[in-house]
Amino acid sequence: MPRAVPFDVPPLLGLLPDAAVAKHLSRGMQSGQENPPQVALRKASAPLPDDEPRWRTAPVRELLGVAMTRFEDNRTAADGWLAPRLHATLRMTRAEAGDARLWNHLAMLVAPDYVVWRHKGAEIAQSSRYSGPHYTQCFSRLWWVAELFRDGPDYRPVEIACSVQDILNTTLRLDVIDHRPTAQALLAVFKSLISSGISRPGDHINALSSAVNTAGSTLVYDVLAPDNPPLVEDLQDWIADAAEAPAVHWDRLPEGPNDGRVPRTAIDVLVSFFEKLLVEAPVRRRGRVSTPQDVGDPQQSAVPAPREGVSLAKDLPSWMT
Repeated sequence: MPRAVPFDVPPLLGLLPDAAVAKHLSRGMQSGQENPPQVALRKASAPLPDDEPRWRTAPVRELLGVAMTRFEDNRTAADGWLAPRLHATLRMTRAEAGDARLWNHLAMLVAPDYVVWRHKGAEIAQSSRYSGPHYTQCFSRLWWVAELFRDGPDYRPVEIACSVQDILNTTLRLDVIDHRPTAQALLAVFKSLISSGISRPGDHINALSSAVNTAGSTLVYDVLAPDNPPLVEDLQDWIADAAEAPAVHWDRLPEGPNDGRVPRTAIDVLVSFFEKLLVEAPVRRRGRVSTPQDVGDPQQSAVPAPREGVSLAKDLPSWMT
């Protein structure tokens, strides 16, 4: 059974400014020793429309409660289970998801206990897990990894993206994964790396991510591997259907918006491209075996720079120049 919530949860999501988070986020909250100052936080936030069921907090709280119960012994594994279900529950456009105030509200008023449960290190959960960039904030990063790595309605690629923390901590930061064929091709190469049993797969994932990002400044991936135009009306229909949609299933993946799959030919072109690039990509070994564990300091998992004396721009394979 999902655990009880130790504080009052507002019935609707809202918008909470960064300044309010900075003012009210305490070390006691970050350590899980204090509940959020609900009165002050609600006063500082603006509720979302109460006539749109998609903004109700109850379905989100239920998901988080299930995740905390199911993954108590392996908290990083909760990411792959929760990301597609959170995305399918919080149905919105990218523009709406780009408003950091929504994620601030979710982390501070609706589920601060989950932030601590998932991201508390030796002492506290970092402030960036409550209010931070889309690739760091506790809930924003899960919604965006589902949005950027889903293949139309198919969330199976999202599970791959969440299977190694380096993908969330590194690849999710890259601008080039806004291009859907690039995102799917990277996942195909990552999947092969992981299934091969290679040691320290995260090092290779980081190296390829860096190389793809560097090469992307020279080559325009959407010219090399064109994507289909998004089916905007289908996405809007999926969002509108939130009022009638049943709660997501706990034991099978939901269906995302049927707004078009990525062309297989475009993925295949880039898979071949990235496999060759991987051979040339410099790998920086970390001082420990790469494991699917959360990294306390996001900066420790940043895209690695090329080895000293190596320039990817100069050392690209001949077939790229």
